[in-house]
Amino acid sequence: MGEVNHFTDGESFVNSIIGEGTSLQGDFNLNGLLRIDGAFSGTVRTSGKVLIGKNGIAECDILAGTVVVGGRFKGVITAMEKVTLLSTGELIGNIKTPRLIIEEGVIFDGKCEIIEEKNRLQKVKEEFLSAHAGPEKDKAVPSGSTSGERERDSIKHAT
Repeated sequence: MGEVNHFTDGESFVNSIIGEGTSLQGDFNLNGLLRIDGAFSGTVRTSGKVLIGKNGIAECDILAGTVVVGGRFKGVITAMEKVTLLSTGELIGNIKTPRLIIEEGVIFDGKCEIIEEKNRLQKVKEEFLSAHAGPEKDKAVPSGSTSGERERDSIKHAT
């Protein structure tokens, strides 16, 4: 599995869906599109897209080409191309990306760093991969979780 961190710049294809009513925890490494309509926690790495649907709930760290948030997200997003927060989206966490699109009505509690320089963006990608690699990471705490994020776990969302 050492090769899963190599990303291609080719066209993304739909190859993974976490359907509504499904709960999944773990690490996703793919070269296509991941759509989350259920609940997911863990880490996602893809050169393609991650779409969090209107009813999707994701507590994870994401490294992707493009991320679209239409549901609830808590964690860190590192996008090599862009992040789009749809009007139905709620994001608690941080974003690093060269482009950010936010529709009216979004709930966003966190920081955003716009990184336009390609070399700096590549370094951020390498830092993400380094921080989320290896069997030595603590499985009891979701990857990338900080004490501040654990404190936010007590926040209740209306369903």
